[in-house]
Amino acid sequence: MLNIDQFELYSVAIITLLAVMSPGPDFAMVSKVSLLKGRHDGILCAIGISAAISVHLAYTLLGLGIVFANNIWVLNTLRYLGAMYLIWLGGSALWPDIKTIVFRARPSQTPEPLKDQSSPKIKVTSNGSAFWSGFACNALNPKTMLFIVSLFSQVISTDTSLLMELGYGAYIALAHFIWFALVACLLTSVRIQQKVLVFKIWIERVTGLLMTTLGVRLLIN
Repeated sequence: MLNIDQFELYSVAIITLLAVMSPGPDFAMVSKVSLLKGRHDGILCAIGISAAISVHLAYTLLGLGIVFANNIWVLNTLRYLGAMYLIWLGGSALWPDIKTIVFRARPSQTPEPLKDQSSPKIKVTSNGSAFWSGFACNALNPKTMLFIVSLFSQVISTDTSLLMELGYGAYIALAHFIWFALVACLLTSVRIQQKVLVFKIWIERVTGLLMTTLGVRLLIN
């Protein structure tokens, strides 16, 4: 029978929920995928985020998490990779506007080719790209790494059994999935989707700008 520390259990539960619901790159990613590609892809993105938790959990339980956290070059490498990934995603979303400005193309010439080219690509690569977008976004997020390392080193006792620690890890991954799947479902409701059809271009621009800004902040902080 497991010897469960009630204070530790409640602390992990509450801290995890607060961390998951705080706005960040994961929220921006799920919002972008859900609004532009639909509920199915939004949920796949949530699954990718949840799956990436296992990466952070694995090296934390192996004792490498504290080693990584205490070596500034590891954190900086992860921070730069995550920042460049977010900037690349943001730049990709803003590229049609950038191309229009650089090449002085007329606005009336850009929408139709974009629609014709994007629809078949989404059908072919949507499932894989949605999952891996969420996975990469979370796996390259140094804040998630520090959250899990801090949780397991400061909140969870060293006397806690491995089985209980794995249970905490499963809970953290499940909490990420449920929250972001809920976000995906809310953002793909009929009422919101009707508005998305009208403002789709602006949504892509705003999310692209948001991801670029998050990436730049990650680089300079």
